[in-house]
Amino acid sequence: MNADIEHLLRIEAPQVLGALVRRFGRFDIAEDAVQEALLAASRAWPADGVPENPRSWLIRIGYRRMVDLLRSDQARRRREQEAGIAELAMLEPARQAGPAQETDDSLALLLLCCHPALSATSQVALTLRAVGGLTTAEIAHAYGTPENTMGTRISRAKQQLARAGARFTPPTDTDRDSRMAAVTQVLYLIFNEGYTASTGAQLARVDLTSEAIRLTRMLHRALPGDAEVTGLLALMLLTESRRPARTSGDELVPLDEQDRTKWHPDLIREGTELIDSAWKRREVGPYQLQAAIAAVHAAATSPEETDWPQIAALYLWLERLNPTTPVRLSRVVAVAKAYGPARGLTLLDDLNRRFQLDQDPLIRQRERAVRAHLLQMTGDAAGAARLYREAAALTGNQVEQRYLLDRADRL
Repeated sequence: MNADIEHLLRIEAPQVLGALVRRFGRFDIAEDAVQEALLAASRAWPADGVPENPRSWLIRIGYRRMVDLLRSDQARRRREQEAGIAELAMLEPARQAGPAQETDDSLALLLLCCHPALSATSQVALTLRAVGGLTTAEIAHAYGTPENTMGTRISRAKQQLARAGARFTPPTDTDRDSRMAAVTQVLYLIFNEGYTASTGAQLARVDLTSEAIRLTRMLHRALPGDAEVTGLLALMLLTESRRPARTSGDELVPLDEQDRTKWHPDLIREGTELIDSAWKRREVGPYQLQAAIAAVHAAATSPEETDWPQIAALYLWLERLNPTTPVRLSRVVAVAKAYGPARGLTLLDDLNRRFQLDQDPLIRQRERAVRAHLLQMTGDAAGAARLYREAAALTGNQVEQRYLLDRADRL
């Protein structure tokens, strides 16, 4: 399919879904109807050309499919009645699918997909499917699970929304903050999975990082005054700016060895301006602090010029706001860079005693890699090689595996 058409369909999908959910109130069936409309467009538009009003075209097809889906389940009287109501709605001039509204429903859809009744994984999957426009196969690949397993998970998530009585309504002042926290966390998770894929032959999933940035830009346009949303977008842009230098061929290149002339200057400029604007509001949150750390890295033209004491201080601040194992391990790295590997190992031992970083499934692989690097810096080659191999065995990303095993072999 033509790339321009594919991009257009991805942009229009949440707007079409929003129109159907607002009219019929059935997210589970509406999402299926949208997928049918997108499939029809992918077949018709390359041959016939893109219609003058593509959103109206998609909504019209989606409406027809909604009626078909509501009719199909004859075993349930309620759905049969809904089909009749839907058919009558189609006959009412005021409710027919006329010219598409220009309302952007993406924010309301994000809030709906991040409903508290759903698990974090289901929130991410549903957001990628409904708002991001990714296929079930693409989402399954991102998580390293079979397509039918992911399809079942998405189907159950839609059923949970129906049982929870989730409605397509704009956020209110009372629930905006709590729901927005879930939305930003979902977007953050999507970006992280794309930046370093949990499985597969590629280090990164550019489709996921690009989609996370696109959705976060959309969120930022809707909420330009939200300092944490601004910080999240800045973090993504500054981090993504380093992607061209992260690999050489099929091999991973660590931060200290990257060719910084390959870093994307436009993304660095935009990300830095965003975090500077958010920082002035004096409403510091975790995403802003992470963006500030990324900005310090971006400001250094060489590894030697990196202000590691400032980064260590920012991580300490971040740990107080967001005391998670990944943040604590990142502080270990910053302390070791700023004050030497021995001090980093001492801090790592202390954090392991108090918080069991080495047992946390989320970071146990990275904990071993960090410890191995610090042992290597202190001269313990045998201990470092052993831990590099342990770390390699704990990752499903083949690029990371090769890098870690190569480090062990060189020792």
